Amino acid sequence: MCGITGMCRLGSTRGVDWDVLPRMMAMIRHRGPDETGMYLDDSVALGHLRLSIIDLAGGCQPIHNEDETLWIIYNGEVFNHVELRRELAQQGHHFYTSSDTEVILHLYEQTGPECLQRLNGQFAFAIWDSRNRELFLARDRVGIRPLHYTIHDGMLVFASEIKSIFAVPGIPRRIDPVSLDEIFTFWTVLPGGTAFEGIRELPPGHYLKVSGGHVDIRRYWEIPLYSRDEQLDEPPETLCERISELLIDAIRIRLRADVPVGAYLSGGLDSSGVAALAVRKLNVRLNTFGIRFGHENFDEGTHQDKMASFLGTRHREVWASRERIGDTFARTLWHAEKPLLRTAPVPLLMLSGVVREHGMKVVLTGEGADEVFGGYDIFKEAKVRRFWSRRPQADERAALLGELYGDVFRDRRARPFLRSFFGGGLDRPDDPLFSHMVRWSDTERTKVFFSEELKAAIGEADPRQGVRRSLPDKFGQLDTVAKAQYLEMIIFLSNYLLSSQGDRVAMAHSVEIRLPFLDYRVIDLAARIPSRWKILGLNEKHILKKTLASVLPAEIAARRKQPYRAPIVDCLLGAGGRSVATETLDEGTIADAGLFDLPKVKRLLAKLRVVERPGEIDSMALAGIVSSQIIWQQFVADFPGGKGEPLRPDLVVDRRSRRTTPAEKRAPVCRPGEVR
Repeated sequence: MCGITGMCRLGSTRGVDWDVLPRMMAMIRHRGPDETGMYLDDSVALGHLRLSIIDLAGGCQPIHNEDETLWIIYNGEVFNHVELRRELAQQGHHFYTSSDTEVILHLYEQTGPECLQRLNGQFAFAIWDSRNRELFLARDRVGIRPLHYTIHDGMLVFASEIKSIFAVPGIPRRIDPVSLDEIFTFWTVLPGGTAFEGIRELPPGHYLKVSGGHVDIRRYWEIPLYSRDEQLDEPPETLCERISELLIDAIRIRLRADVPVGAYLSGGLDSSGVAALAVRKLNVRLNTFGIRFGHENFDEGTHQDKMASFLGTRHREVWASRERIGDTFARTLWHAEKPLLRTAPVPLLMLSGVVREHGMKVVLTGEGADEVFGGYDIFKEAKVRRFWSRRPQADERAALLGELYGDVFRDRRARPFLRSFFGGGLDRPDDPLFSHMVRWSDTERTKVFFSEELKAAIGEADPRQGVRRSLPDKFGQLDTVAKAQYLEMIIFLSNYLLSSQGDRVAMAHSVEIRLPFLDYRVIDLAARIPSRWKILGLNEKHILKKTLASVLPAEIAARRKQPYRAPIVDCLLGAGGRSVATETLDEGTIADAGLFDLPKVKRLLAKLRVVERPGEIDSMALAGIVSSQIIWQQFVADFPGGKGEPLRPDLVVDRRSRRTTPAEKRAPVCRPGEVR
């Protein structure tokens, strides 16, 4: 895993400012602490920061093809590079490194953009075609690795992280009001957007090509959608065999590395299943890592200990105290680069620090299983609500929600409110957003704290309409659960889970996460499995539990999902010491940012200081307000870009004078037919 950054001239007479590239690279040094390289010519400047995992000695980038007409910088891993290299060598391609990076370059040389269909991995890369003067940028299918860009002063500027783009002088740094409106609706921005005006993110499954001064963006992969008639009509036992076979292979190729590979272990089904398949089926000795909380409502330590003992792993933990979460919140936001309505990413950043402290760079995780195999309560909730909508007055149908939220439904006084809450939208069961409308409406209540200035800037923008317009034609043929899964994948998965709780917090400590459940073959197979086998009655991930039962303790395999959460109010307000909220939400900075209504924010703080059990909306509002103010402070008011020492690259390929330094960084070209 690495960091990439660069600039490309778009038909302007203005040349590339090569001097700014080392400063752009310095902003994301955490992504690639092992080695750095640059490529420069009259039209393009490319910068690479390497976290060395494959071909430790010979994989320094940029890497070129045989005649040095193509150059690549790359962030990620292509897990089927071994098979692709063998095929390309048979077709006459010559390799001078053992890296997967060079495999991508030769595959692009062979097939152009079609190469993306052959890659099984997680990646963002840039290829410069010096002969045709074309730049090609691409991002993996589900968006595990980030890639941002903007067009400024006749230049395309791109980078793994936004802070690198902001290191370019003159690029405006402003919070985008519409994006903030989306975050306070969906927890995140919609695909392609960021929290900042003018800064875009290449959507998952897309590539961008610059040719003749024009920028062309195209989709090369979509989340597979299968109607009922197209789904597999096979018994559960056969489906389990298919899933097991694919998952084992997805884990096998994700264990490919020239450094040790560990695993996150929460004690839940997904991470436990990945670790168990690696140990039991692939005979891997694992180091595992988990998060512990002091409060039993959040802690899964007992289950982690059980799994570590069962598998014989060396297990290490990070204790996420309220004080540490509060102290680490601002740093997490610096890496997340967007406001957060949750503190959950913070312990994950702390966890990646423990991984790095123990000398490891790579971990397997169980992320993606809930989206792919139907693990979230919102899927079951949508199923119940759709059933309820056929007879809205039937109390026995509404009572099924007690199977999901029995703890709150036990309070008879709360039942009328809960019935009203979950009954929202029952008259619109065919609305494509039916599964999520209750949750989104609830989250939108946090917008009451928006300032009049922010509301005016948002105007008539409707974030839900943006989602509706983006849905493919085939969406209407899906059942209720499949629709909910699709919405969760296009909005929550890539833009929040894989970003704020994934790449960003892991790479803050130069740690690469690998996600077997998001192998595109697994996604495709799961999409072809009927929803009734994913959620049997109200039993989530039924088919996955059945698949993993043979490699897990019975109590782990049958465990009901415990959502990963972290405390909010106690962490940001504190019980008596330092208060993150108090330090952040002073009158001056709230007025300067212009995002929130000061009297309302004051009333919220006063309420949260005395209430014993803060409500969900108040907690989310506090996190959203504090994080938005911190993001504004970090990136708008006090951005440090250009003030620090520029990075000094280990390798510079300078095509202005056609020289390469230092020469010893280049490995010799292999003999014809030889694969290193």
